[in-house]
Amino acid sequence: MVRDLTGKHAQYYEAILQLRDVSTELVEVVYAEVERLGMRIAQALDLENGVDVYLTDKSLTKTLARKLQENFGGEYKESTSIFGQKDGNEITRLTILFRGIGAKKGDIVEYKGDQYQIRILGKDVLLQEVSTGKKIHLKYEDMKKLKKC
Repeated sequence: MVRDLTGKHAQYYEAILQLRDVSTELVEVVYAEVERLGMRIAQALDLENGVDVYLTDKSLTKTLARKLQENFGGEYKESTSIFGQKDGNEITRLTILFRGIGAKKGDIVEYKGDQYQIRILGKDVLLQEVSTGKKIHLKYEDMKKLKKC
């Protein structure tokens, strides 16, 4: 449940969800999920390689980003920064980077000359070789070495 934002200015935000190298369909999914969760978008900036979405709730933004990683696969990085102080307590802002991988669960990809099927997208990627059934785990950084078949 989203906190009451009464008295907060229209540009108030607690988190930035940075979407990079993602499809327009994924961006639309994010907007629909934000609306479903009852969050408010303070601002959305279209960039050359993605979108920065400024959101009003840190914990719901984190939940949303984890759902994106589970359902669509991609790199997930989280950082916080100190924004200021109020009543002696630090006020922090959350920034989450979600970078798409250009492939989805079930796709056939080539890695080191062999064909693999993407089986699981989570904290890392589980690939299963098409010919032998051998399974390997890849970090998202290594996904740049894949070629979609």
